[in-house]
Amino acid sequence: MWMQSVIRAIYPSQCVACDAPTEDDFGLCGKCWRDTDFIGATICNKCGTPLPGDDPDDDLICDDCMAIARPWDHGRSVMAYTRIGRKLVLSLKHGDRTDLAQPAARWMARAAEPLLQDDTLIVPVPLHRVRLIQRRYNQSAVLAGVLAKAINRDLCVDGLIRTRNTAPLKGHSRDARFAELSEAIKANPSQRFKLKDRPILLIDDVMTSGATLAACTEACMSVGARSVDILTLARVVKDT
Repeated sequence: MWMQSVIRAIYPSQCVACDAPTEDDFGLCGKCWRDTDFIGATICNKCGTPLPGDDPDDDLICDDCMAIARPWDHGRSVMAYTRIGRKLVLSLKHGDRTDLAQPAARWMARAAEPLLQDDTLIVPVPLHRVRLIQRRYNQSAVLAGVLAKAINRDLCVDGLIRTRNTAPLKGHSRDARFAELSEAIKANPSQRFKLKDRPILLIDDVMTSGATLAACTEACMSVGARSVDILTLARVVKDT
C-alpha cells in the first residue's frame, strides 16, 4: 500500500485522451467523457449503430442493415467514431498507444455482455504481414487479447489471415470496399479446428461499411463456426 502511494505521488493518474488528472488509472477526465459519444441502449442489433428514440428493442435494425446482407448474427460498438472516440482509435492504431487497450477493453466487455456464450471464442480482424511489419502490432489483436482476459474467454489471435495486402480503404465507396476484400481473408489452416463449432466474437477497432467484418465472418463460417457476432471499439455513424 505504501509503495502504491509513492508510485501514485510520482506518477499520478491521467486522462488517457488529454493527460488531465483523473482519480483512476486508464480513465477519462470529465471533459473528455462528455466529449465521447458513447452509444446508448437504442441501437441496431445487427451493426450496433445508434438509433433515435429510447426503445432498447433487441429486434431494431437500421436502414443500412436492411439494405445490405450482413453475414454475422449481432453487432455491438462502444462509441461513435467522432471527437474523442476518433482520437482514441487513431492513437491506438497509429500512435503506439497500446495502453488504450486497457480502458477500451473494459468498455467493450460491457457492450459484449448480451453477445457472450460460455464457449465464445475471441478472434481479432487480421492484418496482412506487410502491414503488420510496418505498424509493428495489430491493434485489433491487442484489443482482443486484453478483452479475452477481462471476460475470461478463449482467444485465437491468429484464427484468421489476410491472403493479400489490400489497398487502404479510406475514401473508398461501400461497393469498392466489399470488392477489394473479396477472398482477401481466410481461416488460418493451422487454427481452423479451433473455430469449428464455436461461437465467434470478431474484434476490430472501428467499423465503417462492414466489408472487413463481413469477409472475416464468411471466413469463420466457411470452416464451421457455430455463429459469429461482431464487436468494435468505435462505429462510423451517419451525419458525422
